[in-house]
Amino acid sequence: MAKKDTFRIVTRGQNGQLRIKDYDNAEPLLKMHIQVGVEDCSTDLALRGMPIFRGLIGPMPEGKNVIRYESPDVFESLTKEWSTTKTKRRRRTAKPDHLTSDASADDATA
Repeated sequence: MAKKDTFRIVTRGQNGQLRIKDYDNAEPLLKMHIQVGVEDCSTDLALRGMPIFRGLIGPMPEGKNVIRYESPDVFESLTKEWSTTKTKRRRRTAKPDHLTSDASADDATA
């Protein structure tokens, strides 16, 4: 299991653009935000024991070694974007000639 060692805070600036700030440890976050608990039920085991801060959504995994926290407005807007994105549907390809029903009918009569 990879150690998560980068704390990423994603907020929205006054101009509406995303602001991303990375930290090497949780110390600066503990000075800026109030810790209200620790993560104890994440399916990503590397997140267990990570701090939960008042006013931030997270922790959530991002890549192999990043712990991500988002402001509530960023979380809401990115979730809405994610949920409305359409995924390309895969089309089924035609079966190869040797798997058509005529070939299986010939095998059954033999």
